[in-house]
Amino acid sequence: MLTRCRYPERPDCWHVYFGDVHVGAITRRSGVPFDADQWGWICGFYPGSEPGEHLSGTAAIFEQARADFEPAWQRFSAKRTEADYRAWRDSRDWHARKYKMWAAGELLPSQKPNTMMRCPCGERFDSHDPAGSYVHRQHIYEAHAR
Repeated sequence: MLTRCRYPERPDCWHVYFGDVHVGAITRRSGVPFDADQWGWICGFYPGSEPGEHLSGTAAIFEQARADFEPAWQRFSAKRTEADYRAWRDSRDWHARKYKMWAAGELLPSQKPNTMMRCPCGERFDSHDPAGSYVHRQHIYEAHAR
């Protein structure tokens, strides 16, 4: 079942949800001539679908845009699996954790300096440890020479 929620930062925009997954939007179009369709809609979500796989359209009035969204959602959702919805949820959750860490002034693990390396032979070693890195230096040179 689809639900619409007014977007708080823009009174002429509604986000459309399927459960907890944001699957589209219906909004007044900005910058279009007065004699053009004033409302637009977009149906789809990413990740969980291929880039550009969304459906979209325009309508003269909100009610028509809302009505046009329904069959587009039926077409789009017919191709989705539970794994697609899981991909979207995983991305949402990851980004929430990331922004929470940044707001707290923390770095992501990938942003922290790390001197550990993996040698072409498969062993991990500390590149700042002269004794340990010397052993693997020849492996690295050989790998780069290939």
